[in-house]
Amino acid sequence: MPSHLSADRPAAQPPGRGSVDALISQTRRLKGEVDAVRRDSEEAASDHPRERWQRALYDLALHHLNDLDEHLAQLRDGPLPTAAAPEAPLPTQGSLLSRVGSAEWNLLTDEASWSGELYRILGRDPAAPPLTLDELPSLVVDEDRPKLTAMVTGCLVDARPIDGEFRIARRAGDVRTVHMMGEPVLDTDGSTASMWAVLRDVSALRRSQRVVSETRDSLHHRQDAARSEHRLAVELQEAVLPPWRGSLRLPHRGARALDLASHHLPASTRTLIGGDWYDALELTDGETLLSVGDLTGQGVGVTSNMTMLLGAVRGMAMAGAQPGQVMAWLNQLLDATVQPALGSAVCCRYRPATRTLVWAQAGHPAPLLFRDGTGRALDTPDGVLLGATSGAVYGQAEETLRVGDLLLLYTDGLVPGHTGAAAANLLLGLAPRLAGNRTAEDCVRTVVREFGEDGREDNACVLVVKVVS
Repeated sequence: MPSHLSADRPAAQPPGRGSVDALISQTRRLKGEVDAVRRDSEEAASDHPRERWQRALYDLALHHLNDLDEHLAQLRDGPLPTAAAPEAPLPTQGSLLSRVGSAEWNLLTDEASWSGELYRILGRDPAAPPLTLDELPSLVVDEDRPKLTAMVTGCLVDARPIDGEFRIARRAGDVRTVHMMGEPVLDTDGSTASMWAVLRDVSALRRSQRVVSETRDSLHHRQDAARSEHRLAVELQEAVLPPWRGSLRLPHRGARALDLASHHLPASTRTLIGGDWYDALELTDGETLLSVGDLTGQGVGVTSNMTMLLGAVRGMAMAGAQPGQVMAWLNQLLDATVQPALGSAVCCRYRPATRTLVWAQAGHPAPLLFRDGTGRALDTPDGVLLGATSGAVYGQAEETLRVGDLLLLYTDGLVPGHTGAAAANLLLGLAPRLAGNRTAEDCVRTVVREFGEDGREDNACVLVVKVVS
């Protein structure tokens, strides 16, 4: 039905076919390109929320383009057929024309005229008379009736165009969403003589939009959950471990024997915090426990496991166990449990009376010793890797230190892109710069400046120990 503002205004003529045909060709070409991109994305699709959201957006875009294509075809071919034109062919079921109907209500004669498509949209018997404006709200769900009443009143009283949506309950029991657009038709004296409207079934379109919204919300929820888990893991680690930065203030008797400093270099926020740790504890006999290592896995669970592991290592050391024995008992303990899984560890015990470092390792980089501007890795003690038989014996080595010596204990991942001997060599290359640092904290700053904190793929810890007396 033509969109007219006056009862005696002539009907609008369809635009030139050539210009509309060009728009149709552009629309169909864009549809093909969008569909091709969607198919390419589906070949590598997964059930990740982000990819479900992207697929929903592709579907919604194609839905809009299909409707635009049919709208333009309708514009090219002329007005919709009405109930008064029975010779017009019926639109194909499911096409845009079958989802768009028209109506006009004459306020002077109280007559109504509906197109056949509107009967189908509203689920009405085509043989029944069309509903008047007063009867139309009977089809609308209760919550949406005030919205329809306000739109119709504004159109008839204030001559405002209608543009809004409401839901209808059809006799078949299903609920459809209808978009209604209309205008008043003014008489010669300026009063409203009738009202025309075009009603479109937008149920499928709104469903597509809901899918997009729901998948987007699911993606945001998952991202929020990951961020929350990351924050919780950080808080748990901060509660379990010594402070991430600065000197480690250990209670001590008499002159301080060691200057300690440490740092945790976290992975990027997209990766949950991992299980790297360091620890330093003054024991009851005046010796100092030093350890670094990492657990497999990420997130809150691995942080909880770290708490258990550190408690076990500290308890063994407080009971007098030497590093090799600690490794053996820890191996026995972990063999008897499902979690945690230890990736690697090094355990040291420093005796200040003789400046002796006793240490053992389980698949972990050896501590680095810096002295007089040069550095070397400590000789690896004989022993076995963690994960052998529960009766495994771990060898331990001793190193006599001097005042001014610097020990660097670290976890894999400290040097981005390098592990093993390659990472150790890069760290040893810092020897001249570390020799010029006065405190352990200065040394940590030198390491962090060299290997950076931002954009890391892996977590890492570094513990610096300087012999001061």
